[in-house]
Amino acid sequence: MPAAHIRVIATAVGGAFGGKLDPFAHEIAACKLSQLTGRPVKIACTREEVFYIHRGRHPVLMWIKTGFTQDGGITGCHLKTWLDGGAYGSYGVASVFYTGVINPVTYKIPVYKFEGARIFTNKPPCGPKRGHGTPQPRFALECQIDKAAEQLGLDPAEMRKRILHEPFTKTANHLTVTTIGLGECIDKVVEASGWRRKWKGWCRPPALPAQPVLGEASEGAVTSAPSDKKRGIGIACSAYLTGAGTAIYWNSMPHSGVLLRADRGGGIAVLCGATDIGQGSDSILAYLPAEILGIDPKDIRVHAADTDLTPVDLGSYSSRVTLMCGTAAIQAAERLKSAIAEATGRKLGVAPQRLAFRDRKVGVPDDWDKAIPFAQAVELAESMHGVLAFAGSYAPPKRAGKYKGGGVGPSPCYSYSACVVDLTVDEESGEVELHDVWIAHDIGRALNPLLVEGQVEGSVYMGIGEALMEAQIFRKGLHKNPSMLEYKSPTTLETPEIHTILVETDDPEGPFGAKEAGQGPLLPVIPAIANAVYDAVGVRIDEIPIVPEKILKGLELRRQGKPPRVGPERIPLFTFKEPIVVESAFGQPAEAMAARPFADAPSSGDSR
Repeated sequence: MPAAHIRVIATAVGGAFGGKLDPFAHEIAACKLSQLTGRPVKIACTREEVFYIHRGRHPVLMWIKTGFTQDGGITGCHLKTWLDGGAYGSYGVASVFYTGVINPVTYKIPVYKFEGARIFTNKPPCGPKRGHGTPQPRFALECQIDKAAEQLGLDPAEMRKRILHEPFTKTANHLTVTTIGLGECIDKVVEASGWRRKWKGWCRPPALPAQPVLGEASEGAVTSAPSDKKRGIGIACSAYLTGAGTAIYWNSMPHSGVLLRADRGGGIAVLCGATDIGQGSDSILAYLPAEILGIDPKDIRVHAADTDLTPVDLGSYSSRVTLMCGTAAIQAAERLKSAIAEATGRKLGVAPQRLAFRDRKVGVPDDWDKAIPFAQAVELAESMHGVLAFAGSYAPPKRAGKYKGGGVGPSPCYSYSACVVDLTVDEESGEVELHDVWIAHDIGRALNPLLVEGQVEGSVYMGIGEALMEAQIFRKGLHKNPSMLEYKSPTTLETPEIHTILVETDDPEGPFGAKEAGQGPLLPVIPAIANAVYDAVGVRIDEIPIVPEKILKGLELRRQGKPPRVGPERIPLFTFKEPIVVESAFGQPAEAMAARPFADAPSSGDSR
């Protein structure tokens, strides 16, 4: 059957977080069975089957070596990663590259070396999950920065501010940084959390005394032992891409397309192939044309993800929809606006550039009493131009480095986050209680602040689960905790107060300056918790989840006078291929707005 004869209409499928990117064998089996029988086929999986057939996050073993100057500057970084990918490929190669490419976007790393491998094991396959390949190396780097800050005697928050990457420059691995609001993010969470008052400085807790033997105390003696609960505070930062700059299947066509059609009643139909999986893309596709045309979002009807009606969109992944579909929607709206302005200008006897679109009217700002209703302006434009249907397209600027793997990591712009966590560790039980999480996110421009805050808080919640509870444990090929009863994730009881702060930098690449918010805020939460645990009890947990058993083990090591560290002790005997050597692009200037395929030439008038 020709592809053009197949119609796919996406229904509401709920969230994905990477779990709907792969084609799964059971989905293909259901389609084939339906084709053979001519009947609808439904496959219902048990929770245990879901654990086996779907994709979890890659466990990653990491080795990282970073050089620092006395004032905290980074001289270079070498990162090795080994991904436990399970039995099948999934996004294996891309996942490996993602563990190595994003870290240099955050801090000044003039020289960078990355080596990575994906290992096949007899386990369910792993694939992309919120933050695809980047939470793991972020955990390693942010914990190591705290270790370096301790050795150098520096405040970890101030040290991070000293080494932030410069805006509108390139990284060592040829990624282009545009705006970066991370310095302001750090300032916001430091101030809101009372960091300078709460952080104890690099004074390790005293060595623990040996565990007392029952009956050892003298009869009638009164002891005044310190509390077993220790308070700690930790900080971490992160960066994440706003849409992958390279298509999954390389081609020169648009990554996103939008069609706008105006009807004679003043309504606008928006047709776009993007799928709303809870991130709010349908809302954004209404807000942006409404802003351009000066009408209410309620006047917009969004028709999404119908292959017979909507232009191709590459999908809801990589935090790309707002920037890419949004920019295409703006382009289509500008073209419609230009046609309406031409017809209305002729009617009012003024140049189109003088017209303003607002409050469902079109007119000259200095003579607004003569402004005509938007619906009438649409009729005038249709009388002049015929059917009012306009397309917009978007493809990101071509910025990939000229080396193998350079196509993974480039993005029109990057979002940034800073996180501070306040918690208590019970030295008796090893349990961690979170009190507050402060998270500041460089969103570029919050097109819908309520949606953005929801995305950020969802990321924090997921980060808490990964940091303290969630792990897939296999024994003899079987999952040890294959149900929602056994596989622990946070409930409302374990979720602390989350204080969300939005920082706006108006990035020139995004629609009205917007960046992503769906994935980046997860990244700093996990290392911030680990750093806070160390601040509380002086135990460094270098692997997640940070469960009570690991904290108690670290406390016992401290009691014995040994390094209180719990984590991987060795790395695989593995020989990487000879790395590709390219000249570092660190510090090279980058254009604020690169030329994009399909982009209109800038107009002389005010188009917005």
